[in-house]
Amino acid sequence: MTRLRGDALLARVMRSSAWTALGYGASQVLRLASNLILTKLLFPEAFGLMALVSVFIVGLTMFSDMGTEPAILQHRRGDEAAFLNTAFTIQVTRGAVLWLASAAIAWPAALFYGQPLLAMILPVAGFSLFLHGLEPARVHTAGRHLRLGRLTALDLISQAVGIASMVLLAWATQSVWALVAGWIVSSGTRLALVSFAQPGPRSRLGWEPAAARDLLHFGAWLFLSTACGFLVAQGDKAILGKYLTLEQLGLYNIGFFLASFPMLLGQAIVGRILIPLYRERPPGASASNFGRLRQMRFALTGVIFALLTVMAFAGEGIVDLMYDPRYSPAGAILVLIAVVQIPSVIGMTYDQAALAAGDSRSFFLLTAARALGLVCGLIIGAEYLGLVGALVGQAMAAIAVYPLLIWLARRHGAWDPLHDLSFAALGVLIAMGALYVDSGAITELSTLFARSAP
Repeated sequence: MTRLRGDALLARVMRSSAWTALGYGASQVLRLASNLILTKLLFPEAFGLMALVSVFIVGLTMFSDMGTEPAILQHRRGDEAAFLNTAFTIQVTRGAVLWLASAAIAWPAALFYGQPLLAMILPVAGFSLFLHGLEPARVHTAGRHLRLGRLTALDLISQAVGIASMVLLAWATQSVWALVAGWIVSSGTRLALVSFAQPGPRSRLGWEPAAARDLLHFGAWLFLSTACGFLVAQGDKAILGKYLTLEQLGLYNIGFFLASFPMLLGQAIVGRILIPLYRERPPGASASNFGRLRQMRFALTGVIFALLTVMAFAGEGIVDLMYDPRYSPAGAILVLIAVVQIPSVIGMTYDQAALAAGDSRSFFLLTAARALGLVCGLIIGAEYLGLVGALVGQAMAAIAVYPLLIWLARRHGAWDPLHDLSFAALGVLIAMGALYVDSGAITELSTLFARSAP
Protein backbone atom coordinates (compact mmCIF):
# COMPACT_ATOMS: atom_id res chain seq x y z
CA MET A 1 0.00 0.00 0.00
CA THR A 2 2.94 2.33 0.65
CA ARG A 3 3.95 2.03 -3.02
CA LEU A 4 0.52 3.27 -4.07
CA ARG A 5 1.06 6.62 -2.34
CA GLY A 6 2.96 9.64 -3.56
CA ASP A 7 3.69 11.12 -6.97
CA ALA A 8 6.51 8.83 -8.06
CA LEU A 9 6.13 7.12 -11.44
CA LEU A 10 5.75 3.64 -9.93
CA ALA A 11 2.99 4.84 -7.61
CA ARG A 12 1.12 6.52 -10.46
CA VAL A 13 1.47 3.43 -12.66
CA MET A 14 0.15 1.14 -9.91
CA ARG A 15 -2.73 3.44 -9.04
CA SER A 16 -3.68 3.95 -12.66
CA SER A 17 -3.52 0.22 -13.37
CA ALA A 18 -5.70 -0.49 -10.35
CA TRP A 19 -8.23 2.18 -11.36
CA THR A 20 -8.33 0.93 -14.95
CA ALA A 21 -8.90 -2.67 -13.85
CA LEU A 22 -11.53 -1.61 -11.33
CA GLY A 23 -13.27 0.63 -13.84
CA TYR A 24 -13.29 -2.03 -16.53
CA GLY A 25 -14.67 -4.67 -14.18
CA ALA A 26 -17.36 -2.36 -12.82
CA SER A 27 -18.31 -1.31 -16.34
CA GLN A 28 -18.77 -4.94 -17.38
CA VAL A 29 -20.94 -5.59 -14.33
CA LEU A 30 -23.12 -2.60 -15.20
CA ARG A 31 -23.43 -3.80 -18.80
CA LEU A 32 -24.42 -7.29 -17.73
CA ALA A 33 -26.99 -6.01 -15.24
CA SER A 34 -28.52 -3.61 -17.76
CA ASN A 35 -28.77 -6.31 -20.42
CA LEU A 36 -30.54 -8.67 -18.02
CA ILE A 37 -33.08 -5.96 -17.15
CA LEU A 38 -33.59 -4.59 -20.67
CA THR A 39 -34.18 -8.03 -22.17
CA LYS A 40 -37.20 -8.28 -19.89
CA LEU A 41 -38.58 -4.93 -21.04
CA LEU A 42 -37.85 -4.85 -24.78
CA PHE A 43 -38.34 -7.15 -27.74
CA PRO A 44 -35.31 -8.97 -29.24
CA GLU A 45 -35.52 -7.02 -32.50
CA ALA A 46 -34.62 -3.84 -30.60
CA PHE A 47 -31.24 -5.28 -29.67
CA GLY A 48 -30.68 -6.51 -33.21
CA LEU A 49 -31.41 -3.04 -34.55
CA MET A 50 -29.03 -1.43 -32.07
CA ALA A 51 -26.37 -3.99 -33.01
CA LEU A 52 -26.56 -2.69 -36.58
CA VAL A 53 -26.38 0.89 -35.32
CA SER A 54 -23.34 -0.02 -33.22
CA VAL A 55 -21.53 -1.51 -36.22
CA PHE A 56 -21.92 1.76 -38.13
CA ILE A 57 -20.99 3.99 -35.18
CA VAL A 58 -17.92 1.91 -34.30
CA GLY A 59 -16.96 1.74 -37.96
CA LEU A 60 -17.19 5.51 -38.39
CA THR A 61 -15.15 6.02 -35.22
CA MET A 62 -12.36 3.60 -36.12
CA PHE A 63 -12.12 4.62 -39.77
CA SER A 64 -11.65 8.28 -38.83
CA ASP A 65 -9.34 8.21 -35.81
CA MET A 66 -6.87 11.10 -36.11
CA GLY A 67 -4.82 9.97 -33.12
CA THR A 68 -5.22 13.09 -30.96
CA GLU A 69 -5.28 11.09 -27.72
CA PRO A 70 -2.04 9.09 -28.23
CA ALA A 71 -0.45 12.22 -29.70
CA ILE A 72 -1.15 14.14 -26.48
CA LEU A 73 0.06 11.17 -24.42
CA GLN A 74 3.43 10.96 -26.16
CA HIS A 75 4.29 14.40 -27.62
CA ARG A 76 6.88 16.57 -25.90
CA ARG A 77 4.41 19.50 -26.12
CA GLY A 78 1.52 17.49 -24.71
CA ASP A 79 1.06 19.97 -21.84
CA GLU A 80 1.25 23.21 -23.86
CA ALA A 81 -1.95 25.18 -24.34
CA ALA A 82 -1.38 25.85 -28.06
CA PHE A 83 -0.82 22.17 -28.78
CA LEU A 84 -3.83 21.08 -26.72
CA ASN A 85 -6.13 23.67 -28.28
CA THR A 86 -5.10 22.60 -31.77
CA ALA A 87 -5.78 18.97 -30.87
CA PHE A 88 -9.15 20.01 -29.40
CA THR A 89 -10.05 21.83 -32.63
CA ILE A 90 -9.21 18.75 -34.72
CA GLN A 91 -11.26 16.60 -32.34
CA VAL A 92 -14.31 18.91 -32.48
CA THR A 93 -14.15 19.07 -36.27
CA ARG A 94 -13.91 15.29 -36.52
CA GLY A 95 -16.91 14.87 -34.21
CA ALA A 96 -19.03 17.21 -36.33
CA VAL A 97 -18.00 15.44 -39.55
CA LEU A 98 -18.82 12.03 -38.06
CA TRP A 99 -22.26 13.23 -37.00
CA LEU A 100 -22.93 14.45 -40.54
CA ALA A 101 -21.57 11.18 -41.93
CA SER A 102 -23.93 9.15 -39.74
CA ALA A 103 -26.81 11.16 -41.17
CA ALA A 104 -25.54 10.71 -44.74
CA ILE A 105 -25.31 6.91 -44.52
CA ALA A 106 -28.59 6.48 -42.63
CA TRP A 107 -30.91 6.19 -45.63
CA PRO A 108 -28.63 3.88 -47.70
CA ALA A 109 -28.14 1.68 -44.61
CA ALA A 110 -31.89 1.50 -44.07
CA LEU A 111 -32.41 0.43 -47.69
CA PHE A 112 -29.59 -2.14 -47.59
CA TYR A 113 -30.85 -3.86 -44.44
CA GLY A 114 -34.55 -3.33 -45.15
CA GLN A 115 -34.97 -1.53 -41.80
CA PRO A 116 -36.62 1.90 -42.35
CA LEU A 117 -36.13 2.84 -38.69
CA LEU A 118 -32.36 2.93 -39.24
CA ALA A 119 -32.82 6.09 -41.30
CA MET A 120 -34.06 7.89 -38.18
CA ILE A 121 -31.98 6.17 -35.51
CA LEU A 122 -28.50 6.53 -37.05
CA PRO A 123 -28.41 10.36 -37.16
CA VAL A 124 -29.63 10.55 -33.56
CA ALA A 125 -27.14 7.94 -32.34
CA GLY A 126 -24.42 9.71 -34.35
CA PHE A 127 -24.96 12.81 -32.22
CA SER A 128 -23.05 10.95 -29.49
CA LEU A 129 -19.95 11.19 -31.71
CA PHE A 130 -20.31 14.97 -31.79
CA LEU A 131 -20.67 15.08 -28.00
CA HIS A 132 -17.54 12.96 -27.65
CA GLY A 133 -15.66 15.41 -29.88
CA LEU A 134 -16.51 18.26 -27.51
CA GLU A 135 -14.73 16.65 -24.55
CA PRO A 136 -11.88 18.85 -23.29
CA ALA A 137 -8.25 17.87 -23.74
CA ARG A 138 -7.86 17.53 -19.96
CA VAL A 139 -9.29 14.01 -20.41
CA HIS A 140 -6.13 13.08 -22.30
CA THR A 141 -3.72 15.02 -20.09
CA ALA A 142 -5.04 13.00 -17.13
CA GLY A 143 -3.89 9.89 -18.97
CA ARG A 144 -0.61 11.56 -19.93
CA HIS A 145 0.25 12.01 -16.26
CA LEU A 146 -1.30 8.71 -15.11
CA ARG A 147 -3.95 10.33 -12.93
CA LEU A 148 -6.94 8.23 -13.83
CA GLY A 149 -8.83 7.83 -10.55
CA ARG A 150 -11.31 10.67 -10.94
CA LEU A 151 -11.71 10.09 -14.68
CA THR A 152 -12.57 6.43 -14.06
CA ALA A 153 -15.16 7.41 -11.48
CA LEU A 154 -16.71 9.96 -13.88
CA ASP A 155 -16.84 7.30 -16.62
CA LEU A 156 -18.72 4.92 -14.32
CA ILE A 157 -21.14 7.63 -13.19
CA SER A 158 -21.97 8.58 -16.78
CA GLN A 159 -22.46 4.94 -17.70
CA ALA A 160 -24.75 4.39 -14.71
CA VAL A 161 -26.81 7.49 -15.58
CA GLY A 162 -27.15 6.30 -19.18
CA ILE A 163 -28.24 2.82 -18.07
CA ALA A 164 -30.76 4.22 -15.61
CA SER A 165 -32.28 6.38 -18.34
CA MET A 166 -32.43 3.38 -20.69
CA VAL A 167 -34.24 1.25 -18.12
CA LEU A 168 -36.73 3.98 -17.17
CA LEU A 169 -37.52 4.85 -20.78
CA ALA A 170 -37.75 1.18 -21.77
CA TRP A 171 -40.19 0.58 -18.91
CA ALA A 172 -42.26 3.61 -19.95
CA THR A 173 -42.21 3.19 -23.74
CA GLN A 174 -41.15 -0.40 -24.62
CA SER A 175 -39.44 1.23 -27.61
CA VAL A 176 -36.01 0.90 -29.20
CA TRP A 177 -35.71 4.67 -28.79
CA ALA A 178 -35.05 4.03 -25.10
CA LEU A 179 -31.69 2.50 -26.04
CA VAL A 180 -30.87 5.40 -28.36
CA ALA A 181 -31.80 7.98 -25.71
CA GLY A 182 -29.73 6.20 -23.09
CA TRP A 183 -26.74 6.31 -25.42
CA ILE A 184 -27.09 10.09 -25.85
CA VAL A 185 -27.70 10.66 -22.13
CA SER A 186 -24.56 8.72 -21.26
CA SER A 187 -22.43 10.72 -23.73
CA GLY A 188 -23.94 14.04 -22.59
CA THR A 189 -23.44 13.19 -18.92
CA ARG A 190 -19.81 12.28 -19.52
CA LEU A 191 -19.22 15.54 -21.40
CA ALA A 192 -20.74 17.56 -18.55
CA LEU A 193 -18.79 15.68 -15.88
CA VAL A 194 -15.36 15.90 -17.52
CA SER A 195 -15.99 19.57 -18.38
CA PHE A 196 -16.84 20.62 -14.82
CA ALA A 197 -15.49 17.94 -12.47
CA GLN A 198 -12.22 16.90 -14.14
CA PRO A 199 -9.36 19.23 -13.17
CA GLY A 200 -7.19 20.77 -15.85
CA PRO A 201 -6.93 23.73 -18.22
CA ARG A 202 -9.95 24.78 -20.22
CA SER A 203 -9.93 23.78 -23.90
CA ARG A 204 -10.53 26.44 -26.54
CA LEU A 205 -10.69 26.40 -30.31
CA GLY A 206 -7.30 27.34 -31.67
CA TRP A 207 -4.87 26.57 -34.46
CA GLU A 208 -1.10 26.57 -34.40
CA PRO A 209 0.43 25.44 -37.72
CA ALA A 210 3.41 23.67 -36.11
CA ALA A 211 1.21 21.76 -33.68
CA ALA A 212 -1.28 20.90 -36.42
CA ARG A 213 1.55 19.61 -38.62
CA ASP A 214 2.82 17.30 -35.86
CA LEU A 215 -0.68 16.10 -34.97
CA LEU A 216 -1.72 15.40 -38.55
CA HIS A 217 1.58 13.71 -39.42
CA PHE A 218 1.30 11.44 -36.40
CA GLY A 219 -2.42 10.91 -36.98
CA ALA A 220 -2.13 10.01 -40.66
CA TRP A 221 -0.48 6.67 -39.91
CA LEU A 222 -2.72 6.11 -36.90
CA PHE A 223 -5.75 6.73 -39.12
CA LEU A 224 -4.63 3.81 -41.30
CA SER A 225 -3.82 1.74 -38.21
CA THR A 226 -7.30 2.07 -36.73
CA ALA A 227 -8.84 1.15 -40.08
CA CYS A 228 -6.83 -2.08 -39.94
CA GLY A 229 -7.69 -2.33 -36.25
CA PHE A 230 -11.35 -2.51 -37.19
CA LEU A 231 -10.58 -5.71 -39.10
CA VAL A 232 -8.65 -7.08 -36.13
CA ALA A 233 -11.50 -6.29 -33.72
CA GLN A 234 -14.48 -7.19 -35.90
CA GLY A 235 -13.04 -9.40 -38.65
CA ASP A 236 -13.82 -12.68 -36.93
CA LYS A 237 -17.55 -11.97 -36.75
CA ALA A 238 -17.72 -10.58 -40.27
CA ILE A 239 -15.94 -13.60 -41.77
CA LEU A 240 -17.49 -16.31 -39.60
CA GLY A 241 -20.92 -14.96 -40.51
CA LYS A 242 -20.24 -16.42 -43.96
CA TYR A 243 -19.45 -19.90 -42.65
CA LEU A 244 -21.76 -20.31 -39.65
CA THR A 245 -25.50 -20.32 -39.21
CA LEU A 246 -27.04 -17.60 -37.06
CA GLU A 247 -27.41 -20.09 -34.21
CA GLN A 248 -23.75 -21.11 -34.45
CA LEU A 249 -22.66 -17.48 -34.65
CA GLY A 250 -24.69 -16.78 -31.51
CA LEU A 251 -22.88 -19.57 -29.67
CA TYR A 252 -19.56 -18.19 -30.87
CA ASN A 253 -20.47 -14.73 -29.58
CA ILE A 254 -21.28 -16.12 -26.13
CA GLY A 255 -17.96 -17.94 -25.95
CA PHE A 256 -16.09 -14.91 -27.26
CA PHE A 257 -17.75 -12.52 -24.82
CA LEU A 258 -16.63 -14.61 -21.84
CA ALA A 259 -13.17 -15.57 -23.15
CA SER A 260 -12.25 -12.05 -24.25
CA PHE A 261 -12.54 -10.53 -20.78
CA PRO A 262 -8.85 -11.10 -19.82
CA MET A 263 -7.53 -9.87 -23.15
CA LEU A 264 -9.74 -6.78 -23.21
CA LEU A 265 -8.79 -5.98 -19.62
CA GLY A 266 -5.13 -6.19 -20.57
CA GLN A 267 -5.67 -3.98 -23.60
CA ALA A 268 -7.47 -1.41 -21.46
CA ILE A 269 -4.54 -1.23 -19.04
CA VAL A 270 -1.93 -1.22 -21.81
CA GLY A 271 -3.75 1.51 -23.74
CA ARG A 272 -3.92 3.85 -20.76
CA ILE A 273 -0.66 3.12 -18.98
CA LEU A 274 2.12 2.20 -21.36
CA ILE A 275 2.43 5.28 -23.59
CA PRO A 276 3.05 7.61 -20.60
CA LEU A 277 5.30 4.98 -19.01
CA TYR A 278 7.39 4.47 -22.16
CA ARG A 279 7.56 8.25 -22.61
CA GLU A 280 8.84 8.94 -19.09
CA ARG A 281 11.07 5.84 -18.87
CA PRO A 282 12.23 4.84 -22.39
CA PRO A 283 13.40 1.22 -22.08
CA GLY A 284 16.38 1.81 -24.37
CA ALA A 285 17.64 4.75 -22.32
CA SER A 286 19.03 2.77 -19.39
CA ALA A 287 19.19 -0.69 -17.84
CA SER A 288 17.22 0.66 -14.88
CA ASN A 289 14.32 1.71 -17.11
CA PHE A 290 14.34 -1.64 -18.88
CA GLY A 291 14.39 -3.51 -15.56
CA ARG A 292 11.39 -1.65 -14.18
CA LEU A 293 9.44 -2.15 -17.39
CA ARG A 294 10.32 -5.85 -17.21
CA GLN A 295 8.80 -6.04 -13.74
CA MET A 296 5.63 -4.34 -14.96
CA ARG A 297 5.48 -6.54 -18.06
CA PHE A 298 5.90 -9.77 -16.07
CA ALA A 299 3.22 -8.68 -13.60
CA LEU A 300 0.68 -7.68 -16.25
CA THR A 301 1.22 -10.74 -18.44
CA GLY A 302 1.08 -12.95 -15.36
CA VAL A 303 -2.32 -11.58 -14.34
CA ILE A 304 -3.74 -11.99 -17.86
CA PHE A 305 -2.33 -15.52 -18.09
CA ALA A 306 -3.92 -16.41 -14.75
CA LEU A 307 -7.32 -15.24 -16.00
CA LEU A 308 -6.89 -17.05 -19.32
CA THR A 309 -5.98 -20.22 -17.43
CA VAL A 310 -9.24 -20.04 -15.51
CA MET A 311 -11.16 -19.60 -18.77
CA ALA A 312 -9.24 -22.40 -20.48
CA PHE A 313 -9.77 -25.01 -17.75
CA ALA A 314 -13.17 -23.93 -16.40
CA GLY A 315 -14.81 -22.78 -19.63
CA GLU A 316 -17.35 -25.57 -19.87
CA GLY A 317 -18.32 -25.20 -16.22
CA ILE A 318 -18.73 -21.44 -16.55
CA VAL A 319 -21.09 -21.80 -19.52
CA ASP A 320 -23.05 -24.64 -17.89
CA LEU A 321 -23.47 -22.52 -14.77
CA MET A 322 -24.69 -19.40 -16.57
CA TYR A 323 -26.68 -20.81 -19.50
CA ASP A 324 -29.15 -23.61 -20.21
CA PRO A 325 -28.10 -26.79 -22.10
CA ARG A 326 -28.86 -25.27 -25.51
CA TYR A 327 -25.72 -23.15 -25.12
CA SER A 328 -23.36 -25.90 -23.93
CA PRO A 329 -21.21 -25.87 -27.13
CA ALA A 330 -20.16 -22.33 -26.17
CA GLY A 331 -18.09 -23.88 -23.36
CA ALA A 332 -15.68 -25.57 -25.77
CA ILE A 333 -15.59 -22.37 -27.85
CA LEU A 334 -14.64 -20.42 -24.71
CA VAL A 335 -11.79 -22.89 -24.05
CA LEU A 336 -10.47 -22.65 -27.61
CA ILE A 337 -10.61 -18.84 -27.73
CA ALA A 338 -8.77 -18.60 -24.40
CA VAL A 339 -6.01 -20.85 -25.77
CA VAL A 340 -5.89 -18.98 -29.10
CA GLN A 341 -5.31 -15.66 -27.31
CA ILE A 342 -2.13 -16.84 -25.55
CA PRO A 343 0.30 -15.79 -28.36
CA SER A 344 -1.29 -12.34 -28.59
CA VAL A 345 -1.03 -11.77 -24.83
CA ILE A 346 2.71 -12.48 -24.83
CA GLY A 347 3.42 -9.54 -27.13
CA MET A 348 0.68 -7.15 -26.09
CA THR A 349 2.99 -4.73 -24.22
CA TYR A 350 5.32 -3.89 -27.12
CA ASP A 351 3.42 -1.94 -29.78
CA GLN A 352 2.74 1.04 -27.50
CA ALA A 353 6.50 1.70 -27.43
CA ALA A 354 6.23 2.88 -31.05
CA LEU A 355 3.39 5.28 -30.28
CA ALA A 356 5.23 6.61 -27.22
CA ALA A 357 8.18 7.45 -29.49
CA GLY A 358 5.92 9.06 -32.10
CA ASP A 359 6.60 6.21 -34.54
CA SER A 360 3.03 5.78 -35.80
CA ARG A 361 4.32 4.43 -39.14
CA SER A 362 5.81 1.29 -37.54
CA PHE A 363 2.65 0.89 -35.48
CA PHE A 364 0.62 0.96 -38.70
CA LEU A 365 2.84 -1.65 -40.37
CA LEU A 366 2.37 -3.98 -37.42
CA THR A 367 -1.40 -3.43 -37.28
CA ALA A 368 -1.73 -3.95 -41.04
CA ALA A 369 0.21 -7.21 -40.80
CA ARG A 370 -2.02 -8.34 -37.95
CA ALA A 371 -5.16 -7.54 -39.94
CA LEU A 372 -3.89 -9.33 -43.06
CA GLY A 373 -2.75 -12.37 -41.07
CA LEU A 374 -6.01 -12.56 -39.14
CA VAL A 375 -8.19 -12.37 -42.25
CA CYS A 376 -6.11 -14.99 -44.08
CA GLY A 377 -5.99 -17.28 -41.05
CA LEU A 378 -9.73 -17.05 -40.50
CA ILE A 379 -10.66 -17.69 -44.13
CA ILE A 380 -8.20 -20.53 -44.74
CA GLY A 381 -9.00 -22.20 -41.43
CA ALA A 382 -12.76 -21.89 -41.89
CA GLU A 383 -12.57 -23.22 -45.45
CA TYR A 384 -10.90 -26.45 -44.38
CA LEU A 385 -11.94 -27.08 -40.75
CA GLY A 386 -14.90 -24.84 -40.01
CA LEU A 387 -14.95 -22.93 -36.72
CA VAL A 388 -12.11 -24.87 -35.08
CA GLY A 389 -9.94 -24.23 -38.12
CA ALA A 390 -10.78 -20.52 -38.05
CA LEU A 391 -9.71 -20.32 -34.39
CA VAL A 392 -6.48 -22.19 -35.10
CA GLY A 393 -5.91 -19.78 -38.00
CA GLN A 394 -6.13 -16.84 -35.57
CA ALA A 395 -3.42 -18.34 -33.37
CA MET A 396 -1.19 -19.08 -36.39
CA ALA A 397 -1.65 -15.49 -37.56
CA ALA A 398 -0.49 -14.12 -34.20
CA ILE A 399 2.59 -16.37 -34.29
CA ALA A 400 3.38 -15.42 -37.89
CA VAL A 401 3.34 -11.69 -37.02
CA TYR A 402 5.63 -12.17 -34.01
CA PRO A 403 8.91 -11.50 -35.94
CA LEU A 404 7.53 -8.11 -37.01
CA LEU A 405 6.59 -7.42 -33.39
CA ILE A 406 10.18 -8.21 -32.35
CA TRP A 407 11.44 -5.81 -35.02
CA LEU A 408 9.25 -3.02 -33.66
CA ALA A 409 10.14 -3.75 -30.03
CA ARG A 410 13.89 -3.87 -30.74
CA ARG A 411 13.62 -0.64 -32.73
CA HIS A 412 12.55 1.08 -29.51
CA GLY A 413 14.60 -0.96 -27.05
CA ALA A 414 11.56 -2.70 -25.57
CA TRP A 415 11.99 -6.36 -26.56
CA ASP A 416 12.37 -8.69 -23.59
CA PRO A 417 13.27 -12.23 -24.78
CA LEU A 418 13.29 -13.58 -21.21
CA HIS A 419 9.66 -12.49 -20.76
CA ASP A 420 8.59 -13.95 -24.10
CA LEU A 421 10.37 -17.29 -23.67
CA SER A 422 9.09 -17.71 -20.11
CA PHE A 423 5.46 -17.11 -21.01
CA ALA A 424 5.72 -19.02 -24.30
CA ALA A 425 6.77 -22.11 -22.34
CA LEU A 426 4.03 -21.54 -19.80
CA GLY A 427 1.52 -20.92 -22.57
CA VAL A 428 2.37 -24.22 -24.26
CA LEU A 429 1.76 -26.05 -20.98
CA ILE A 430 -1.55 -24.27 -20.41
CA ALA A 431 -2.71 -24.93 -23.98
CA MET A 432 -1.75 -28.62 -23.90
CA GLY A 433 -3.44 -29.12 -20.53
CA ALA A 434 -6.65 -27.33 -21.49
CA LEU A 435 -6.95 -29.09 -24.85
CA TYR A 436 -6.35 -32.47 -23.18
CA VAL A 437 -8.93 -31.87 -20.44
CA ASP A 438 -11.57 -30.66 -22.92
CA SER A 439 -10.63 -32.91 -25.84
CA GLY A 440 -14.00 -34.65 -25.89
CA ALA A 441 -16.02 -31.42 -26.02
CA ILE A 442 -13.68 -29.94 -28.64
CA THR A 443 -14.06 -33.04 -30.83
CA GLU A 444 -17.84 -32.73 -30.61
CA LEU A 445 -17.56 -29.04 -31.42
CA SER A 446 -15.44 -29.70 -34.53
CA THR A 447 -18.12 -32.12 -35.76
CA LEU A 448 -21.00 -29.79 -34.92
CA PHE A 449 -19.29 -26.75 -36.46
CA ALA A 450 -17.74 -28.43 -39.49
CA ARG A 451 -17.56 -26.24 -42.58
CA SER A 452 -21.09 -25.49 -43.71
CA ALA A 453 -21.94 -22.11 -45.16
CA PRO A 454 -25.48 -21.06 -44.22
